[in-house]
Amino acid sequence: MSVREILKMGDPRLLRVAEPVTEFDTPAMKALIADMFDTMYHANGAGLAAPQIGVNLQLVIFGFKQNQRYPEAPPVPETVLINPVLTPLSEEKEEAFEGCLSVPGLRGSVPRYKRLRYEGFDEHGAPIKREVDGFHARVVQHEVDHLLGILYPMRITDFSKFGYTDVMFPDLDPNDDD
Repeated sequence: MSVREILKMGDPRLLRVAEPVTEFDTPAMKALIADMFDTMYHANGAGLAAPQIGVNLQLVIFGFKQNQRYPEAPPVPETVLINPVLTPLSEEKEEAFEGCLSVPGLRGSVPRYKRLRYEGFDEHGAPIKREVDGFHARVVQHEVDHLLGILYPMRITDFSKFGYTDVMFPDLDPNDDD
């Protein structure tokens, strides 16, 4: 399909609460999902939320076998998740560095639930229900935050752990603009 422009922090569209999807498996939805995957692959992303390309719907995609932006991360299955609901499975959180395609060139340490269940629907309207932990749980929380108008810097609790990727992680690919 096509690569779409990714909105950057400061664009007010990123701060909206997304609307629920009401129609599944339509040609328009299939085209949107294809564009989102094309855009995510083009940007070497781990995930992408519809609001990041200016579409105010509760739709996120994520997943990869290997990701150059997160070389230590284990694989995450490619997933289309619509109208998601997250339920933490414990109060335990862990901090780790995150980047975002809408916040290019920066990384910050963000506390996230270590284990959670996510539920929602796939592109055909079939229910999805998974229990996940670690990086998979982090990616889902990050992407679903976009549906609530939350960017990861809003979750940072220690700004001494926030800065430019090329300064904080000089061994990462210099062409990686997050």
